[in-house]
Amino acid sequence: MIKSYGVFAEFYDVLTANIDYKKRALYFDELIKRHDGKQGGLLLDLACGTGSLSEELDNLGYDIIAVDNSPEMLGIAMNKKIEHQKNIQYVCQDMRELDLFGNADITVCALDSLNHLKNFKDLCTVFRKVFMFTEPGGLFLFDINTEYKHKTVLGEHTFIYDADEVYCVWQNSCQNSTVNIDLDFFVPENDKYLRYSESFQETAYPLGDVESALIDTGFEILGIYDDDSFEPVRLNSERAVFAVRKGV
Repeated sequence: MIKSYGVFAEFYDVLTANIDYKKRALYFDELIKRHDGKQGGLLLDLACGTGSLSEELDNLGYDIIAVDNSPEMLGIAMNKKIEHQKNIQYVCQDMRELDLFGNADITVCALDSLNHLKNFKDLCTVFRKVFMFTEPGGLFLFDINTEYKHKTVLGEHTFIYDADEVYCVWQNSCQNSTVNIDLDFFVPENDKYLRYSESFQETAYPLGDVESALIDTGFEILGIYDDDSFEPVRLNSERAVFAVRKGV
């Protein structure tokens, strides 16, 4: 798992401007309703990034603890918290080493954050940590990129992001179900561009293996959905959304 996003954090919100975080929060809220979760309860936003989803979930009345392992991402999240006068508790932790003072009613992990883990063993470690810090009857909701997306959508493709603040070249190379991502940032300064580079990996796993690992951990599977819907996941789904519960 990458230690931090570094310069990527500075431009993360620019590069993800197409994401409707309010819609995403409402989707998770509806999943919580449908699966009898505690609305307005204590919600853990795991791998919260710059806090955009945390703030939208806060707007829906949840008490938020938000965890990320990137000080740079959390620095931006804290600035938003101050600017928007939010009562969100941000914690800098690696999700594999999650350690809270109490248990959450709901844990959310969004936008393929779990794909950033190095291997399946790490994924299972995170499942155990979330289980440990979830109230009996509590929910764990997360999305994960599918093997289909990694092999056919991301694959060997290159993407260009051209914004006023930055020009970014995003290059993918795929080996089996792991995508190696190389980012080159070109930042305008006076009459020249400064170049920064970062690299990381995302790995997809067979959904059946993910399901089995959750069951082995002790979670009950409530549903596996196609992204941003309440329809069952399909063979060509780019993201799968899992809704699971810790037993009472």
